[in-house]
Order: sequence, then C-alpha cells, then structure tokens
Amino acid sequence: MRVLVIGATGTIGKAVVAALKGHEVVQASHEKAAEKVDITDPRSIRELYQRVGKVDAVVCAAGGGAWKPLASLTDADFASSLRDKLMGQVNVVRYGFDTVRDGGSLTVTSGVLADSPMPGSAAVSLVNAGLEGFTRAAALEAPRGIRVNVVSPPWVSETLKAMGQDPSHGLPADVVARSYVESVTGKASGAVIKPSAR
Repeated sequence: MRVLVIGATGTIGKAVVAALKGHEVVQASHEKAAEKVDITDPRSIRELYQRVGKVDAVVCAAGGGAWKPLASLTDADFASSLRDKLMGQVNVVRYGFDTVRDGGSLTVTSGVLADSPMPGSAAVSLVNAGLEGFTRAAALEAPRGIRVNVVSPPWVSETLKAMGQDPSHGLPADVVARSYVESVTGKASGAVIKPSAR
C-alpha cells in the first residue's frame, strides 16, 4: 500500500511510519520531512495532495490546541485550536477523497480528552470531540468505498516523559501506532479507535 502520513516527524507520526514498515510511506510534516504541509492552511493541504498523487491511505497525526484554564482562554485561543487540529484534519479528509484510491482509508487523530477532560483542556476536549463526531458523519458520505476513522490515543508515554511526568501512566507510541495500522489495513469505518496495551 502507498500511505501518506501527515505529522510524520511527531512522536506518534514517527511511530506510525515505523509501524507501516513494508508499505510505501510518504512522509509529510510542517517540519523536516519529504513533503512540507501546514494543515492550518487549506491551500497547503490541497497542494500536498497534488504533489503526492494517488495513495491507498492517509494518516494524519498532526495538529494542536490551546491548553489553559477556561477563564483564561481567549477568542483567539479557541479560533486557533479550531483552525489547527479540528479544521486542519477535517480538511485533510475533505480534500483527501479525490486522492485516496477506491476502497482506501483516511485516519485522523483525536485524543483521550474527548472522553476524559481535565482542568485546562476545554479547547482541546472540544476539538477532539468534534473530530470524533465529524468522523462518524463523514464515513456515511465517503465516496467509492473509502473508509474514515479516528484514532483516540491515551496519554503517550514519551509525551509524559517530555513533560516531566511519570511515563508509566501513558502508552508507548509504538503501541499507539498499532491502532493506526489497524485503521489503514482493516475494514472499520466511522470508528473511534482507542489504543490499548492488549
């Protein structure tokens, strides 16, 4: 399979690229990667698809949101969170339909804060829950047998460690990556896939 991985230089993205060994993987990121893309810019996404050409699957593990107490979140914080992780990935799906081959798949990334919010997560929880709702709806209208799924990772061990917290409370990125492979190679559509250590 030919798989485009957006966010390929991030913690999860790198693990997904490694987990897709044996497939042809095209790496894209806003940082150093084979292909540059800024998912906050619709034109950048469309240009990426034009450059890359037909693929069997797209995985997006990119995007972020504001992390602040609710009382401190500004209109700009909400707008940037919606433009980045939410609409960025919505547009990866919308524009991706023309690039993904018949029967292929598009996989985006939400996160545990959709179901288990915590203080400071209002904007991120909003974005993650929105992505999950969008995915369920988009899967119903995807053309030509294309599947649309969202992976909802728990806290990732490597991220916790980088934040100076106990990594044992998270799941290693290589374990999380298995769920993306499951989405790419499986048959589910409209699913919220939650990685586990199984």
